[in-house]
Amino acid sequence: MKQNPFGTTGIQISELCLGTMTFGTQTSMDDAHAQIDMALDHGINILDTAEMYPVNPISKATQGDSERIIGEWVARSGRRADVLIATKVSGEGQRVVRNGAPISRATIAEAVEASLRLLQTEYIDLYQLHWPNRGSYMFRQNWTYDPTSQRLDETLAHMDETLEVIQELVDAGKVRHFGLSNESAWGTSRWLRMAEERGLPRVQAIQNEYSLLCRLFDTDLAELCHNEQVGLLAFSPLATGLLTGKYQGGAVPEGSRRTLNSSLGGRATPRVWPAVDAYLGVAREFGLDPVHMALAWCRTRPFVASSIFGATRLDQLAHLLGVVDVDLSDECLTEIDRVHRDHPMPY
Repeated sequence: MKQNPFGTTGIQISELCLGTMTFGTQTSMDDAHAQIDMALDHGINILDTAEMYPVNPISKATQGDSERIIGEWVARSGRRADVLIATKVSGEGQRVVRNGAPISRATIAEAVEASLRLLQTEYIDLYQLHWPNRGSYMFRQNWTYDPTSQRLDETLAHMDETLEVIQELVDAGKVRHFGLSNESAWGTSRWLRMAEERGLPRVQAIQNEYSLLCRLFDTDLAELCHNEQVGLLAFSPLATGLLTGKYQGGAVPEGSRRTLNSSLGGRATPRVWPAVDAYLGVAREFGLDPVHMALAWCRTRPFVASSIFGATRLDQLAHLLGVVDVDLSDECLTEIDRVHRDHPMPY
């Protein structure tokens, strides 16, 4: 499997990353462990999780189970050195964790210790802020996003405090690298500037949604990440399953995410179905599996360090891994661009 640079660390990460947000709800421990083994055997070397996982549904009863399942695999397999583990600290609004307290020195310190304990590891390879304290335009909030309530002094003080505690965690050997999630170009640039000015840990990766159906990253963030050597960890490259085509015609397959979340987090809009139809048409024209086409397209994007995908079952993972043998022709990429121009921002 192709390996890509991980920021400025000198580390190489696999172009595919196994997402674990269903571990503990839709995916049992035994199946999750089999998935990790299969992923590593196929060249994947990075796992993504978060302290708030699993999802579908998010609940206090299951919060932390995804990390716990990974930790059981670490203890059973003895393969900790073979994999990079990325996790995240939750923030304001996610009430299953610390009643939705914003990210701070205290919450980071508490969250890191809990994650280390559940993951049964002495260190976290990539520690990320799940979303900014000041708010985010991700998750369909871009339609009404209004940053005018932000206070620059509070934001900069928070960034300063956060980078200081991350440095302390790096010095203690508990965290190796720092990253962001659901961030903007402005926010990422300020984190980078402050880290450089103060000699504190720099942003090595940003985890934002990116797929054929969600291309908010293509302009300012793409430019910033190219020039500043920050890799995108693209989540939802299959658009929560929309790009598989399994939901077309009103279908809701048993056990699918749409049985638990009918709107797919606001993605199931009237405009998305014709967009998906158009991409499915491109896949048919070029004899491609639509799953492989969507993932292979992400691999062509120069700023994508790794694409995070999840599988509910082991057989789904085996199918997804077939993308490593798929390359998209220039003609196919041209057709994909045409569909994007015809169906921009379908949700």
